[in-house]
Amino acid sequence: MFEFLICALAGIGAGVATGFAGLSAAVYISPILVTFLGIPSYEAIGIALASDVLASGASSLTYYRHGNIDIKRCIPLLASVISFAIIGSVVGFFVSSTDIGDTAMTYWTVLISLGLGLWFLIKPADSNHAHVFSEKTRTIFAVLLGAYTGFVCGFQGTGGGMMMLFILTIVMGYALKTAVGTSVFIMTFTALIGAISHFAINGMPDLSQLAICVVFTLIAAQISASLANKIKVSSCNLIIGVLLAVSGVIMLLINLRDSGFADFDTADLILIGAGAIFVIVLILLYEIKRLRNKDGKE
Repeated sequence: MFEFLICALAGIGAGVATGFAGLSAAVYISPILVTFLGIPSYEAIGIALASDVLASGASSLTYYRHGNIDIKRCIPLLASVISFAIIGSVVGFFVSSTDIGDTAMTYWTVLISLGLGLWFLIKPADSNHAHVFSEKTRTIFAVLLGAYTGFVCGFQGTGGGMMMLFILTIVMGYALKTAVGTSVFIMTFTALIGAISHFAINGMPDLSQLAICVVFTLIAAQISASLANKIKVSSCNLIIGVLLAVSGVIMLLINLRDSGFADFDTADLILIGAGAIFVIVLILLYEIKRLRNKDGKE
């Protein structure tokens, strides 16, 4: 029952992150599975990438229906990301196969989760950026950064969605929702290649854990993507920022406790998580009320 609950919560968190901001499911699933179930990092990343395939694919369809995907301009970026995701998967296997590498990857996933949450809270991406460079120059930068993004996504399984969002908004000048929609479209293929590479190298993970994560990630991503295309951008930033930042704090505290550097009661950690959920629910209730009032006036 504990395993089911952890996998379900990890999937829900990943689905929300994917649907609202185009983040990779591994941002949430990998550290949760590693921290709470003790699953090796490389195996957890494989489960997260597999969960990301259907969730990102379904989310991209939702964004497409709202006109928030630009496929034509992202083809060079897509090719670059996929190519280096395969390379990253191979390198990641050899690093995670050592005790030092596995420990480093565990703390890296936690810090990524915390860092991304703070990024959303402190510096939200909420506007379209002016085109400083020519289209050709932007494409070149996008391909180079895409190679780095693909490698990191294949190696660690996390951070790819956020870096994709940076490339699409800052470098290529996409509006935020178009950037998110395009990001989940690209992440569908990246996650597929990454998952296949991980399973081919490391073998299949626990199928029950995989199934639970895939189903709950897909459901949460569908609901979140539908809401994300209707609510304000500022609310999306707040929801993802709170979700990732609090998750990063909780997982960091657990790692410190397990290492003997700190002593925290499980009830205290649950209370922190409950507080984050309460804040997110308040934001969603506000947006739902705003949307109803808007519909009523129309």
